[in-house]
Amino acid sequence: MGTVEAASKEANGSLTEKKSTVVFVLGGPGSGKGTQCANIVQHFGYTHLSAGDLLRAEIKSGSENGNMIQNMIKEGKIVPSEVTIKLLQKAMQESGNDKFLIDGFPRNEENRAAFEAVTKIEPAFVLFFNCPEEEMERRLLNRNQGRDDDNIETIRKRFKVFLESSLPVIEYYKAKEKVREIDAAKHIEAVFEDVKVIFTPKDEKATA
Repeated sequence: MGTVEAASKEANGSLTEKKSTVVFVLGGPGSGKGTQCANIVQHFGYTHLSAGDLLRAEIKSGSENGNMIQNMIKEGKIVPSEVTIKLLQKAMQESGNDKFLIDGFPRNEENRAAFEAVTKIEPAFVLFFNCPEEEMERRLLNRNQGRDDDNIETIRKRFKVFLESSLPVIEYYKAKEKVREIDAAKHIEAVFEDVKVIFTPKDEKATA
C-alpha cells in the first residue's frame, strides 16, 4: 500500500491523462438541479457525482475516514476540501467515465481553489440553476412536508449560506466566461430544453 499522497498523484495522473471533462453544477436548495443532473446523465452519458452523497456514503462505510467526517459534522465543523476532493477523485476513477457532473461543489472559493490545485482540472463550465428564492421556498415546502430540515427558518438559512458561499464561485467563473446560467423557475421540461442546448455539440446543432 502506497501513501495517500502517492495514491493521489496516481489518481491525478490517470485523470488528467484521460483529459476528463468536468462540469460544476450549482444552484440553491430547490432549484431542481438533481432532477436535471439525472436528465443529463441519461441523455449525454455523464457520470453524476454529488459531494454530499459521497460524504454520506463514506460515513456509512464505517471507515476511519468516515468516522472522522462524521465527528467533524457533529461538531459543526466544515469537512476539509481535500477530504471531499479525494472522495470525488476516487469516484471519478472508479466510474471508468471521462465526463462528470459535480453537483453541489465547490461550495465556496476555498473548495474551488483546492479542487483545481489538487486535481489540476479546470471545469469546462459551470451550470448555474438560477431560481428566485420564493420559488425554491415554495418547492421545498411542497415537496418535503413533514421533513424536519425543511421548515421555513431552516430553508432560509440554507439560502443564505448558498448565497454567501457559492455566489463568489459563480462570479469567479463568470469573469472567465465559464458560467452557463439557466432560468430554473420554468417547468422541468422547459428547463431541460435549455440544458440540452448547452450540452449539444455545436456541429450537431448546425446539422439539427
